[in-house]
Amino acid sequence: MIKDSYTLTASEALAAIASGRLSSVKLVKSCLARIAETDGMIKAWAFLDEGAALAQAAECDRIRIAGLATGPLHGIPVALKDIIDTAKMPTQRGSVIFEGRQTDHVARLVELLREAGAVIMGKTVTTEFAFVHANETRNPHNPDHTPGGSSSGSAAAVAAMHVPLAIGTQTNGSVIRPASFCGVFGFKPTRGVISRDGILQTSVSLDQVGCFGRSLADVALLTDAIGGYDQRDAVSFVRPRPNMSAGAAADAPVTPALAWFDLPFNDRLSDDALDGIDAVIEILGPSVERMAAADTLSDLVAVQATIHEYEIAQHQAEVFETHWDQISDTLRPVITRARMITKTQYDDALAVKTSAEGFFRAFFMDYDAIIAPSAAGEAPTFGNGTGDPIFCTLWTLAGLPCISLPMLVGETGLPIGVQLIGPAEKDDRLLRTARWLQTHLADTVE
Repeated sequence: MIKDSYTLTASEALAAIASGRLSSVKLVKSCLARIAETDGMIKAWAFLDEGAALAQAAECDRIRIAGLATGPLHGIPVALKDIIDTAKMPTQRGSVIFEGRQTDHVARLVELLREAGAVIMGKTVTTEFAFVHANETRNPHNPDHTPGGSSSGSAAAVAAMHVPLAIGTQTNGSVIRPASFCGVFGFKPTRGVISRDGILQTSVSLDQVGCFGRSLADVALLTDAIGGYDQRDAVSFVRPRPNMSAGAAADAPVTPALAWFDLPFNDRLSDDALDGIDAVIEILGPSVERMAAADTLSDLVAVQATIHEYEIAQHQAEVFETHWDQISDTLRPVITRARMITKTQYDDALAVKTSAEGFFRAFFMDYDAIIAPSAAGEAPTFGNGTGDPIFCTLWTLAGLPCISLPMLVGETGLPIGVQLIGPAEKDDRLLRTARWLQTHLADTVE
């Protein structure tokens, strides 16, 4: 009998279930008890159906006991960001406009989760339209602070040990930043690895799916389970995906070559974040090359904003027009500005995006990864925004795989992540580099 099984990582829980030391029902009950104990303060959940979760878990146990085939996530609880369509569960998109919204459509990644044997617990809170206006979720480390946005509930649910795994999305910094603020692993694979079918579209060019876990192996495991080609998604590519779990478990054959960009907006880093990442780079020594960044790199921040704002105004035009009075005061000025972006400006931004993708393809011929901050510092106090996404913007625009590693602690004791960015479609190599970085730093500190 495993006590407090909610504390297990997904990998640990899988091993326990496979060996018969733990049942999925007992694991789910443990998670539900943890949610009941702590979610009144954290408010990570937009929808939770205990009965449905226990029924799924019971079916997982029946399958295992019967000796039938089991999947890579068999019996493991997973949370979904509340912009992912799931039949029999509302998908309310962080807005009163969609309160009680129910669809019969099931997102492709949800189908894959079910095939993998996951127990889908419910929906986690997101910001309004997965964009700028914060909702009610608090940071599990200190409820006076934000968990970040827009995958706020997903990051908080994993950090609070409500579930071992959760899914989020990133259009700018909405996986990496919340992972940093909540002190968990956040992984956004290469654009096109995971289908976006059945997910609220805010930007067809930029929206990407990512995940949260409490270990490197766990985020790799989840990504492997939900990755795959989908003809319904315009950016889904018809090629094999990297083996994420193999990458996360592999030893680097040689010391990885890392790069650090001295970007103009690095002055937005808090002192403790800057000191922490400087200490990491000092330990890594000659394996990190510091380099001045061309102005064109920092210009990509405006390019991302142009594409994101233009596309959300187009994709959700009918909703904005018919429900303008129900849009937050935070979002209205963004949409007003977005409506003034011309088609020419938008097309120019897309051309620069394509150019940036080409730049990074060439850049990564010489480097294994870029090391960067995950966020500007500790999580801001609640009510003062969801944090600055700028340290994620360039990599998201280019569709590169990114991971936030919970490595640093700020001056008030809140977590700060360190980000690694790798070459497109070489996510396994990025995860191998992340494993090397964790091991190297741990050995050095000891």
